[in-house]
Amino acid sequence: MGAHPLLFLDVDGTLLPFAGAARQAGDEANPLLAGLDPAQGRRLAALSCELVWATTWMAEANEVLAPRLGLPQLPIVDWPDDDDDDGRLHWKTRHLVEWAAGRRFVWVDDEITDFDRTWVAAQHSAPALLHRVDPRRGLTDADYNAVEEWLMKTAP
Repeated sequence: MGAHPLLFLDVDGTLLPFAGAARQAGDEANPLLAGLDPAQGRRLAALSCELVWATTWMAEANEVLAPRLGLPQLPIVDWPDDDDDDGRLHWKTRHLVEWAAGRRFVWVDDEITDFDRTWVAAQHSAPALLHRVDPRRGLTDADYNAVEEWLMKTAP
């Protein structure tokens, strides 16, 4: 079991708030990039966890976002092609639990539901925080505070 928990990081709606894109249409290939706050990189790097991209951006997260955030190349969750759930469980949930392989983890995403939390609590032996972010605002001070508090509370 690793010393630091994992932090599975979604991008759209989490690092790239949807309201920010509507307010500031940039000349970028992806208008959501206008809402990216480079300070998020420092805040994420300061957390006592191992950052992992958990996004459909896949390798583009390291190519496009990591440099803008001042982050190193991060591990990337490779999503399976199949989705065998009944629609209540988020398509990422089962795979993130498998990827964590018994380690403590935090998952920040804008699509997490209570059903995901209940399923993870029943299927994952280590502590896990599934933290839903408001997709209009992305990660805020309150979100970072909740993650930091959980990390301190569950530290071995």
